[in-house]
Amino acid sequence: MSISPEIIDLISKYSFNLFFAILIIRFIYHKNNERKNDFVFTYFMFNSLIFFFAYILGSLTINMGFAFGLFAVFAILRYRTNTIPIKEMTYLFIVITIGVINSLSGDTVDISVLILTNTILTMMAYLLENYWQKNYLISRSITYKKIENLKPENHDQLLIDLKNNTGLDIKSFDIKRMNLETGSARIKIYSKN
Repeated sequence: MSISPEIIDLISKYSFNLFFAILIIRFIYHKNNERKNDFVFTYFMFNSLIFFFAYILGSLTINMGFAFGLFAVFAILRYRTNTIPIKEMTYLFIVITIGVINSLSGDTVDISVLILTNTILTMMAYLLENYWQKNYLISRSITYKKIENLKPENHDQLLIDLKNNTGLDIKSFDIKRMNLETGSARIKIYSKN
């Protein structure tokens, strides 16, 4: 019994797709976001579902419209479900894009173009996640109650107190609003974690 060329094509394309999906999901996303394991399952499933869905329907002549239609459906889903952080939504679109590109690439697309496209997307995710994102400070607004530390001469003590109370590696802060009646202030803190 011989394996049909269609099955060989499906297996080879899916293996290629899965290779890049594993690189992005496991070795870029998960490595840098280990506390967010709940998205890893979603990314692998979406990538595989989109790949097989697009592969099976890809023989029709609606390839480009079909691809954009998938993005429209998932963009709508984004607003109909629980809020997903923008970074996780971006990774979702990356794995969807890779699934669509790899499944709809017919005989007219050279394998070197596919390798280059997948490599560029993977490298962009890697570089942004590991270099640009590492230097990016996250901001949070908090209410602070020790009004005496808000004086300019006590800002060193304020920074120490903020670090101790939040457990965050705070790099800087801005006092946004002071309420002398309640003895509190609204402070925006900037940290790496």
